Amino acid sequence: ANPDVVGTLQAAVDKINRLETPPEFLIHTGDISHLSKPGEFDTVDQILEGASAKDVFFVPGEHDVLTDDGRQYLERYGKGTNGSGWYSFDKKGVHFIGLVNVVDLKAGGLGTLGYEQLEWLEDDVRRLGSSTPIVVIAHIPLWTVYPAWGWGTDDSEQALSLLKRFGSVTVLNGHIHQVMQKVEGNVTF
Repeated sequence: ANPDVVGTLQAAVDKINRLETPPEFLIHTGDISHLSKPGEFDTVDQILEGASAKDVFFVPGEHDVLTDDGRQYLERYGKGTNGSGWYSFDKKGVHFIGLVNVVDLKAGGLGTLGYEQLEWLEDDVRRLGSSTPIVVIAHIPLWTVYPAWGWGTDDSEQALSLLKRFGSVTVLNGHIHQVMQKVEGNVTF
């Protein structure tokens, strides 16, 4: 366990700010807070205000929806999103998709996207050409890393099947506190 998450986040922002070319935006893969407390979200917001990149795109982690089914998360970070916070945007020819797989999470269970979000995803990518690069952001992995610990999403195969026609798909996640990589067909996890 990280005994100084605030210090670690500040160190990450400091490294970002020292980059020769600042990034256009940041991505946070969830667990913005530990116990969904307003003060925890406030602390993260204050640190990220000091980042050279002013735009930050979030997806919630299970710790961000613990006490109120994600209402605070949506009020702070989910304006203009769909359902429990899923969304997409385009940047320089890349299509970014933020998915939410932590709502109604059972202890030790796998993440779930659900029918409504999968329907939205199908509709979202329908208009895109197959050469469009795709980046998917989700908190819990979209590949089954270790199901006994809840390191996977039970309906991820349905989501990934909607992305098979694209030549380049990158999936980023948080949750497991480890750096793991895998390539499966056109998808790099």
